[in-house]
Amino acid sequence: MTQPLFLCHPRCSTCAKARAWMGEHGIDHTERDIRIDNPTVAELTLWHTVSGLPIRRFFNTSGRLYRSMGLKDKLPSMSDEEAIALLATDGMLVKRPLLVIPDGAGDPVTVLVGFRQNEWEAALL
Repeated sequence: MTQPLFLCHPRCSTCAKARAWMGEHGIDHTERDIRIDNPTVAELTLWHTVSGLPIRRFFNTSGRLYRSMGLKDKLPSMSDEEAIALLATDGMLVKRPLLVIPDGAGDPVTVLVGFRQNEWEAALL
């Protein structure tokens, strides 16, 4: 199996918890700093589709950038395409950690947004 892709922010405490959890369970992964290597529109579009989640779940709603841009009020009137284009502009807008679990061919089959231990256990163990 191809390794999961773990998108995180190095100073994020939730990302640290998720990283530690994966370490405790021997889950190898590829790590990507979401600030330096922000997800692209194509990646976000695919991950959004695979996840089946509403696009709002991909936003870091507790982040300073989200609040300063007034996205709480703007997001409901945006199309998914507009929201994805906005997410692709800055990794700090994206909820983290984000874990993309591929199949044997490397295509994403599961996308986990945020660290909810029970969801990660179900997907990885």
